[in-house]
Amino acid sequence: RSWLPGTHGPLLVDPGDATPILERFGNAASLTAILLTHHHDDHIGGVAALLERWPNTPVIAPHEPRIPFATQRVSAGDVVDVDAYRFNVIEVHGHTRSHIAYHGHGLLFCGDALFSLGCGRMFEGEPQQFWESLSRIKALPPETLLYCAHEYTASNARFALHADPDNAALQAYAEEIAAKRARDEWTVPTDLARELATNPFLRADDPALMAKWGGSTPAETFAALRSAKDTF
Repeated sequence: RSWLPGTHGPLLVDPGDATPILERFGNAASLTAILLTHHHDDHIGGVAALLERWPNTPVIAPHEPRIPFATQRVSAGDVVDVDAYRFNVIEVHGHTRSHIAYHGHGLLFCGDALFSLGCGRMFEGEPQQFWESLSRIKALPPETLLYCAHEYTASNARFALHADPDNAALQAYAEEIAAKRARDEWTVPTDLARELATNPFLRADDPALMAKWGGSTPAETFAALRSAKDTF
């Protein structure tokens, strides 16, 4: 999904497929490490093949038995020191029951907890839990760059405009996204400040959205938005 340069080779995050990594970095003597956010196969599916090629690679993952090849398990509050990088581990349960994110150096590797203009499906969590996870992300510095794991922004924009049609910042962002995708350009990473202004799932505590979608608490409004997105 993402990578950073490291002294001992690339530092990988959520490698769901080994093929593009082997094509790009196959001649590297080693990998610096592999960071995993959760157990879904499109995030860990490439790890086994990468460990065949680079068997001594550290694999850092949550406390999750569905990730069998971790060399280091981490949870909320832990600090990961890898090469020249230091990441704080943030609990972002909701999409799965053990999802984590890595924050450091102005970056957040958030897996499927948050997308540009969206968030992951609530497979294993509860609305209050997922909202608390998103609230932890909301509290990060607004200049944080969000490295979400999927390029879902254009489809997310369609629902976001349905959910929050009077949001001028969202309207402008949706036009920018459409232009980028027409040029076959990526829309991620994005920055937290923009998501705070435009992502309806981060705005479930906004009085206007609460009035429109119902709910006496942000978690209840988040649940309504997530349910609506599931069938949109």
